[in-house]
Amino acid sequence: MPNKQSAMKELRKTKKRTAHNFRIKTNIKALMSKSKQLIEKGDLAEAKKMVLALQVALDKAAKVNVISKNSASRKKSRIMKMIAKPATK
Repeated sequence: MPNKQSAMKELRKTKKRTAHNFRIKTNIKALMSKSKQLIEKGDLAEAKKMVLALQVALDKAAKVNVISKNSASRKKSRIMKMIAKPATK
């Protein structure tokens, strides 16, 4: 346990930030898996809506450094490739 007042406050701040970031990352993972399921099912209209929500979530997370910008770009790129692939079959 920290002894100084400033260290105690930092610990409180870190706990809040960790919980906040965890919620954001969990939401991204849920949107990603839901999008993949819809794509595999073949429901592209619904999948595109889900991918749009995923893109917004990724951009917001990258904006406040919850995830890196490159990670957000990579995830968006991969999900867009998955959506484009069934269209070419």
